[in-house]
Amino acid sequence: MGVVTKRSSMTYFSDNGDHYSHRVRIVLAEKGVTVDTVEVDPLNIPAELSELNPYNSLPTLVDRELVLYETSVMMEYLDERFPHPPLLPVYPVARAESRQFVYRIEKDWCPLVNKILQATTKAGAMPYSTELGDSLHAVAPIFADKPFFMSEEFTLVDCCLAPILWRLNQLGVSLLKTRQVQPLTEYMDRVFNRESFQASLTDSERDLRPDFFS
Repeated sequence: MGVVTKRSSMTYFSDNGDHYSHRVRIVLAEKGVTVDTVEVDPLNIPAELSELNPYNSLPTLVDRELVLYETSVMMEYLDERFPHPPLLPVYPVARAESRQFVYRIEKDWCPLVNKILQATTKAGAMPYSTELGDSLHAVAPIFADKPFFMSEEFTLVDCCLAPILWRLNQLGVSLLKTRQVQPLTEYMDRVFNRESFQASLTDSERDLRPDFFS
């Protein structure tokens, strides 16, 4: 079944290679929301965006008079405004757990990704690539329990994790081909083959894994 398109008056200012921008694009695609996406060079922020966002940061979501510039807020807003399909559990305990998982991704993995991408040499990035790879190998077995990250359904947690996993080659992380790691690689295939994930990819993101489309 194709993604149902829902009309919207939204504008999304996006860095087409950034994993933070990517996570919101996955939510938009999952919800089937029509949005005017403006690709912005982070080194050349347009005056229009500077007037909207006091931090001059990407991504930025504009919905009529509302301007959002924090990705977790954007994702939860989209989930509430467009409730189908839901991307957070219904029950308070499960919702809190999902938010906590997002927090842990933000605290544990996102800083490593940022340090790798900011490094000026491969040698400078290597310690962070190694730490990220070791952490992913350590958690790989938990993906055997449920089809998505600690959940029977695709959630905002997956929207945060998938952009990082899609970029592993760029981040210098190679996953071992072992039985222990297999649940994680199967999870990656499951998520990457979702129609919404494919729709979320920019041309530059597709170039990160050309073998996936061959």
